[in-house]
Amino acid sequence: MPQNKIILGSEEWCTFPELGIPAIKARVDSGAKTSALHAINIAPFIKDAENWVKFDINPIQNNIKTVIHCEAKLIDKRIVKSSSGYREQRFVIQTILKIGNDSWEIEMTLTNRDSMGFRMLLGREAMSGRILVDPEQKYLLGQTSVESLKELYIDSVPNKTGLRIGLLASNPDLYSNKRIMEAGEMRGHQMHFLNIKECYMKLDADKPEIHYRGGKILDNFDAIIPRIRPSITFYGCALTRQFQAMKVYCLNSAAAITQSRDKLFSLQLLLRNGIDIPTTGFANSPLDTDDLIKMVGGPPLIVKLLEGTQGKGVVLAETKKAAESVINAFKSLNANILVQEFIKEADGKDLRLFVVDGKVVAAIQREAAPGEFRANIHMGGTASIIRPTTDEKRIAIKAAKAMDLKVAGVDIIRSSKGPLLLEVNSSPGLEGIEGATHKDIAGEMIRAIEKNFKWK
Repeated sequence: MPQNKIILGSEEWCTFPELGIPAIKARVDSGAKTSALHAINIAPFIKDAENWVKFDINPIQNNIKTVIHCEAKLIDKRIVKSSSGYREQRFVIQTILKIGNDSWEIEMTLTNRDSMGFRMLLGREAMSGRILVDPEQKYLLGQTSVESLKELYIDSVPNKTGLRIGLLASNPDLYSNKRIMEAGEMRGHQMHFLNIKECYMKLDADKPEIHYRGGKILDNFDAIIPRIRPSITFYGCALTRQFQAMKVYCLNSAAAITQSRDKLFSLQLLLRNGIDIPTTGFANSPLDTDDLIKMVGGPPLIVKLLEGTQGKGVVLAETKKAAESVINAFKSLNANILVQEFIKEADGKDLRLFVVDGKVVAAIQREAAPGEFRANIHMGGTASIIRPTTDEKRIAIKAAKAMDLKVAGVDIIRSSKGPLLLEVNSSPGLEGIEGATHKDIAGEMIRAIEKNFKWK
């Protein structure tokens, strides 16, 4: 074994002196080619006629209060496909890495690693010729204690100021929820996760209240961000209405969320506002199946459950016989369904435009997995950056306004007749679109609340 090489375990502490990062725990992974550093609020800029990038980092895992503001020279931009199938464009920087008593220059991509176990991934390109890895060991060059970290980052913890914002949701570990909490903390607000199932209400004309498990009264919030999963729409919207009755600003209102979850009503509302959709049929009786199929132009066609989400409850029927079988099977279960024309020329692709406070803040193209017609990320689809047309942005903004949603994920499909609206989502996920675009969409949501309060 060559004696001039550093021996590392599978996890080690390292330093980035040029970035002002005194200690960060890294996953040492010879299976990964490129090193990656956790980064949020990534923004390129020009410095001395050269391309640079600025970004923020929370160097300690599960600690969003400790923030380092970094700048580095930009050396490249690359499309990277993650193990989960997301394709994203990442900025690449070059900086000094220090491990133990040794230091050298490495390249790293910048990406949000909140869903990963480590803020830093050390890949084999950075290790080549210098390092040997003993995967059975950890911290061969020393462990950094919690007390030491507090001392190292004592000046990086912001004071608690700003608004008191509650995130009304179900899962605190969900990427979208973690990012919203992080974005609010980064901007100086007091963020509180409120589990929907642990809230209960006192209905009173003079003094309506919401209590939290254990009897705590939630009576001093400035704003609430509802992130209500479809299975608990009824109770989640009841809580949102109660907060509104208490004069708490809700980023999406209960009425807007409720109507967005009713697929049939929302399509009728969108059509009333002059927004084109694929030709759609709805019937209560299986006796009308034959005419329903003709109504949407015949097979192939799409059959959708009104209660379906994330691509579930959506079936492609390629023949008349298959369409009849699917429709009649759903009807025999007393399920409400929509029958919709199949846009073949879309080729398994659709667009997700993210609208916040009347502006399209990001857009991606979602592409279905091979052999699949649904482009939903949850169904194995992949995301890539797309530049929407002026018409597509206009449709997305108009749709969000028609649904009275401050935050909306608007799904659009490109057809031979022009862009058609598929659906408007009142609790759109952030992981796919932030990962692909590197945009701080969670921060845009917080800024929309700040705008309401004229907070600076």
